[in-house]
Amino acid sequence: MNARHLLVVPAVAFLMIPVALSAQGHSASIADHELHLYAAAEFGIDPENVTFSRDIAPILQRSCENCHRVGGGAPMALTTYQEVRRWSQRIKLRTAIRDRMGAMPPFFVEKDIGISQFKDDQSLNDEELALIQAWVDNGAPEGNPADLPEAIAYSDDIGWTIGEPDLVLRSVDMTVPAVGPDRWGDIGLVPTGLTVDRYVQAVEVREINDIPMDAASSTVGGRYIFHHMTYSSGVLSEDGMSIDGPSTRWPIHEVGRNADVFPDKAGRLLRANSALSLGASHVHSNGRETIGYLEFGFKFFPIGYEPEYRRGGALLGNGVDIDVKPNLAGQEFHSYSVLSQHTKIIAFEPHLHAPGVRMCLEAIWGHNQFTLNCVGYDHNWVKQYVYQDDYAPLLPKGTILHIVGFLDTTEDNENIADARNWAGGGRRSVSNMFIDLGYSVTLTEEQFQAEMAHRREMMKDRNDYDIGCPLCWAPAIESVPAADGGSQ
Repeated sequence: MNARHLLVVPAVAFLMIPVALSAQGHSASIADHELHLYAAAEFGIDPENVTFSRDIAPILQRSCENCHRVGGGAPMALTTYQEVRRWSQRIKLRTAIRDRMGAMPPFFVEKDIGISQFKDDQSLNDEELALIQAWVDNGAPEGNPADLPEAIAYSDDIGWTIGEPDLVLRSVDMTVPAVGPDRWGDIGLVPTGLTVDRYVQAVEVREINDIPMDAASSTVGGRYIFHHMTYSSGVLSEDGMSIDGPSTRWPIHEVGRNADVFPDKAGRLLRANSALSLGASHVHSNGRETIGYLEFGFKFFPIGYEPEYRRGGALLGNGVDIDVKPNLAGQEFHSYSVLSQHTKIIAFEPHLHAPGVRMCLEAIWGHNQFTLNCVGYDHNWVKQYVYQDDYAPLLPKGTILHIVGFLDTTEDNENIADARNWAGGGRRSVSNMFIDLGYSVTLTEEQFQAEMAHRREMMKDRNDYDIGCPLCWAPAIESVPAADGGSQ
């Protein structure tokens, strides 16, 4: 079965079907990857004229330096020619993987399938890959230092990618020994201090710890103690010991995951007299005794703002009854769910565990089947893929959403601790999950029609097609006369 043209089966929410992996499944070893290699001449590039200063440094500044710098999350800095020259062959290989485990930068969307317009897309295009490959193959020359772009002045701390927050909250300190077992569990409530309800425009979570900024680390996990945090918020009880009433669920924090910027029409509520409930933390040892905590930065919409759209949509996946066989490539899991309301998908966020190598998202409407996206997966770099507003999937009620997870439990998958072990569902990384953690908003009929009308205005003619909007060129709905002489 080809992963790009999957068999349509009867719609059953959360149906799990383990089957054999298609030929498009990939293992984690660089040697086994189909590298994306390009001839410089294809882009009119003279390979002998490609230099670090003029051609390569701008690419690294945009897509690599944010992590590959002193104090960044990556294990080496790539801000100077001397630093980059040392790693040039590795850079060529890692960037050429492009969309699979081990690729750099870690943005794993497959460019030849489905929607390609995403916010904060740090991936490299074909011409940039050709430049890097030509530069390395020609001996990685420095060129004229006068051609270098102006250096970015990074702050001494890790900073906020969303800008300065309006509210910053912090968890309790956690002390983790140099070597020891992982810990999962609740680490308490954090009162917000808000006296009025506020709608959140953006939220970012970052770890602050006592590891020196210039300390060397061979892995991302070596710089942190928090693997992830699942949290929510709600109004504090009178005794301040629990949360009463409805709660707001916030996107999960994970190492390497980008911040969350919500659409202008879909802010998320942080209530007055509320607290964050840090109910599901996972901390781990990193080779040195470390004290650390999490900071939660919130940016608000103006007072008086009200969202037009409400969060909702289908839940896809399974984190409970998963049967992952040992030492076996070619494992797939499938999940289906039917949309009960018109839906706009804001973000796609594959979540698997160590065996995971890929996930695809499909929409089935009548006889039509659309692969919205396929992305590689690396449990070291869990990423959220946020669609640009005018390209986000816009799906009518009745659409069947379908996700496919691809797993590899052989020793070729470098994330596997022991290829001999069977695993079921669970929160630990040696257990497994199969979930789309992305989120959607639901639309009224009027909102759905208005969104589709806007999409049609963007398209040139009926030969221009929006894969994320199956009804965009459908005839407009006409009102039907009612029996009393009115319309319906």
